Amino acid sequence: MASPTLICETEQWKDLMAHVEDIKKTHLRELMSDTKRCQSMMVEFDGMLLDYSRQRATLNTLNKLSNLAEAAHLKEKIDRMFSGERINSTENRSVLHIALRAPRGSVINSDGKNVVPDVWQVLDKIKDFSDSVRSGAWVGATGKALKDVIAIGIGGSFLGPLFVHTALQTDPEAAEFARGRKLHFLANVDPIDVARNIAGLNPETTLVVVVSKTFTTAETMLNARSLREWISAALGPQAVVKHMVAVSTNLTLVEKFGIDPEHAFAFWDWVGGRYSVCSAVGVLPLSLQYGFEVVERFLKGASSIDQHFHSTPFEKNLPVVLGLLSVWNASFLGYPARAILPYTQALEKFAPHIQQVSMESNGKGVSIDGVPLPYEAGEIDFGEPGTNGQHSFYQLIHQGRVIPCDFIGVVKSQQPVYLKGELVSNHDELMSNFFAQPDALAYGKTPEQLLKENVPNHLVTHKTFSGNRPSLSLLLPSLSAYNIGQLLAIYEHRIAVEGFVWGINSFDQWGVELGKSLATQVRKQLHASRKKGQPIDGFNFSTTTLLTRYLEASSKDVPNEDCTILPNM
Repeated sequence: MASPTLICETEQWKDLMAHVEDIKKTHLRELMSDTKRCQSMMVEFDGMLLDYSRQRATLNTLNKLSNLAEAAHLKEKIDRMFSGERINSTENRSVLHIALRAPRGSVINSDGKNVVPDVWQVLDKIKDFSDSVRSGAWVGATGKALKDVIAIGIGGSFLGPLFVHTALQTDPEAAEFARGRKLHFLANVDPIDVARNIAGLNPETTLVVVVSKTFTTAETMLNARSLREWISAALGPQAVVKHMVAVSTNLTLVEKFGIDPEHAFAFWDWVGGRYSVCSAVGVLPLSLQYGFEVVERFLKGASSIDQHFHSTPFEKNLPVVLGLLSVWNASFLGYPARAILPYTQALEKFAPHIQQVSMESNGKGVSIDGVPLPYEAGEIDFGEPGTNGQHSFYQLIHQGRVIPCDFIGVVKSQQPVYLKGELVSNHDELMSNFFAQPDALAYGKTPEQLLKENVPNHLVTHKTFSGNRPSLSLLLPSLSAYNIGQLLAIYEHRIAVEGFVWGINSFDQWGVELGKSLATQVRKQLHASRKKGQPIDGFNFSTTTLLTRYLEASSKDVPNEDCTILPNM
């Protein structure tokens, strides 16, 4: 029997909707007193421990979510992804970021061809090139070693590599490999980002990596031309070939730009931008900074989760459990947001990366068949490392809106500090908060408790915490390159699970196109007004007013003749 067009039309979805009323009658204080339930809501894999006992769910909820997964054909959809079928139907593409970290010798097909050898051909090329730069065999135009790398890219070409770089910076092993080197990321087309990136840098010792699949991304290519001019002004145009390389598939435009096509590193249509950190997009700049061996361990960590995701029964499958709970929170309990709260400063760029992976993947209003959704899909993701976030937005989480929270902790600190005479170490102080916050959200504090503490009557309501606010805790053994790869893959697959259940296409992103096309019209207007004095035409009153104010107010700052001016910091 054919499946209904929408998952909400299934009996399993309707059963869960009815079940919500049962959950509303319970409180986490009551649910947490059931030891058997709590034991059943813990999953271990490879030294990691997931505790989701503080979710507003019972064992019956989990059974019903399992039934929903079956109704959504989740296992079949996962298998189709791993087998290279074109599950990104709107762009007619396979979805194979798993192939980017597959062991050498694996077989993962796309259109009948094993893509793993191609992946490893690029990885081997990256290893050879990064080794030559790091060893000093490859030098700049004046013979000096290249110690600074600027990676130019935006969106998935920026957020993922930045997250991994930030997480590796304080890992003792990675930091030793990176000694004397610096990696910078230029993403925003704002000239301030250009100025900040080149401030204090010497073009003689700088290598630029331009990341653009088509070599046509407007922001990236304008930034690339800006740095090409910076290099040429200092060293001459002939130096570009020694100071700029590319991650792209458009070798014609790479060569036209002035980069040797031999120094272009490929990736493929079956790699979405936000899933591309394990491709040359991330592996090249990260290998230049830390060495390929460190980055290979990151890839192995991600691959371990790929295999776990594909082969582990759903009840012990980390991405599946997390994905189903997200669907439960967003679509049934009506919680539209999710806070990602890593209790380690090394993961300060993790939430921004997952924000893109999640919201660009699942921020959809129609099914994969193009049918408008009568239910909410997608989550609003945000986050900040603990304990910084506690002094920022936890007030709302505790006493305002209900926002399910992901607490991520690490057993072993990358950089431990012990002070003589202190009650606990710095890391223990941090982790004290990691363990306390989920309970504070779950249990809250009642008026009766406050009155027993002699809190004045007029402050009781202000100091009452309702509790019953869901969270989960993920405890990692350490934050090595391997663990960082695991964490990335857990969240990537979790987001795919959500999309598979919701019946949407998590691998296209048409929502980013309209604004870009409108910006093209504005760009033409700015050129016509500045260079030819043409009046603003073709825009509504509001945009016309704003453009007029902008052009008039900035006219004195724009040079009259066509010339090059670079930042001066």
